[in-house]
Amino acid sequence: MADFYIENFGCRAARADGEAVAAQLRSAGHCAQQATDADVVVVNTCSVTAEADRAARAFIRRTHRRNPQARIVVTGCYAQRAPEELTALPGVAAVVGNSHKALAPELVCSLLDPAQPVHSPELVQIALAAKAGSLQEAQATLVQLAPPQVVVDDSFAHSFLEEEQVRPGAQTRPNLKIQEGCSNRCSFCVIPATRGPSKSLPYAAVIKQVAGFLAADGKELVLSGINLGRWGRDLAEPTTLAALVRHLLTNTALPRLRLSSIEPMDWDADLLALVREFGGSRLARHAHLPLQSGSDAVLRRMYRRYRPWHYMAKVEALLAAAGPELTLGADVMVGFPGETDAEFEETVAMIRALPFGYLHLFPFSPRPGTVAVRREAEQVARELVEERMERLRALAAEKTAAHRRQFVGRILPAITLNTPADLAAQGRSAALTENFLPVELAGAHEANRMVSVRVTGQTPSGELAAEAV
Repeated sequence: MADFYIENFGCRAARADGEAVAAQLRSAGHCAQQATDADVVVVNTCSVTAEADRAARAFIRRTHRRNPQARIVVTGCYAQRAPEELTALPGVAAVVGNSHKALAPELVCSLLDPAQPVHSPELVQIALAAKAGSLQEAQATLVQLAPPQVVVDDSFAHSFLEEEQVRPGAQTRPNLKIQEGCSNRCSFCVIPATRGPSKSLPYAAVIKQVAGFLAADGKELVLSGINLGRWGRDLAEPTTLAALVRHLLTNTALPRLRLSSIEPMDWDADLLALVREFGGSRLARHAHLPLQSGSDAVLRRMYRRYRPWHYMAKVEALLAAAGPELTLGADVMVGFPGETDAEFEETVAMIRALPFGYLHLFPFSPRPGTVAVRREAEQVARELVEERMERLRALAAEKTAAHRRQFVGRILPAITLNTPADLAAQGRSAALTENFLPVELAGAHEANRMVSVRVTGQTPSGELAAEAV
């Protein structure tokens, strides 16, 4: 059978989309391959920043240069936001927006195997429009369509790409994306336009996935979403993320559950109670709360739905529930339009005051169609943004080192990962502690095993060295 390759850009939820497409293509009998040798290359894009757009374009151009025969299918947020920019790139055969991401595997299969008929009405109409004649003749033309075909609209009726059964494999700790889209309207964010409103994977589908994961000997499952804390509110019988988590921890034998990024105000009393009850045993003591800014004025201009004191109160509640072993992470934006020196210093002071284990830092990037892009006159000078970024990078490194240092000599629960070849050649294995600390473990250890590790020190790269106990 023909070969494919998938390149994922962006967040954990986007990676889950790419993994789902790959799983469906493998189920159809196709084989994963390197981009330089694949017949079809799927580029799963991000568009949260201009740099993300540039990275996707550069990858597409590089792929076409190295493998000119490959047909390139572009999907994801960039494909939804600006399909016309992508169809102009060499080698692109189709652009499938997030609005139709669920149809991407079928379209890719039609490119990999011309004899494979398409069934989705949208794809059938594309084929018929491209070639008059019988449906059978039209379907075959999907392989050779020119100009590139675009499957995008603003209804998002086919946006939720429910995964094939998640199981440990290339990802020891796979993502189960249970929520798609976002109904918030932050002034800087393009995601509501590129992924649509919040939509939840049905309760029964989540339970079925977890049962299948356990049957495949899965040990740690990561629940992810674009706005994960909103899961369940749009279902026919509305429910909450906390209710789902409690069900999974009390009615299944799942060894460990990890929650990906959750907005500060979605850490409600019920979710905090679960951290207190199960944290450190079966619920990972790891919380990622997007911060963006420590300045009240900037948060208001961002249209964020919390104030700095709300954020700090949530962190205090999490620490009270999980204890000092909690690893706290955050996203921080630098250079939002109008950000003054004093406002930036408020962010610095807040970061210093909180026990962050890591930070994801990024400069403001004007996104077409957002409110913030209209504040062009207030753009912060690029040199000043970079100066501020450097200060926060140094502070983030300091916070990360201090957080990890406190665990030297401690015994922590962990899971072994797929070890890179260069690390294995040094007689060490990759692992991740329950509280989200990367570990280089002495000796050779099979992936997907729950172990206890004693942290013996820090490596020159800043990761923790450990031994199994």
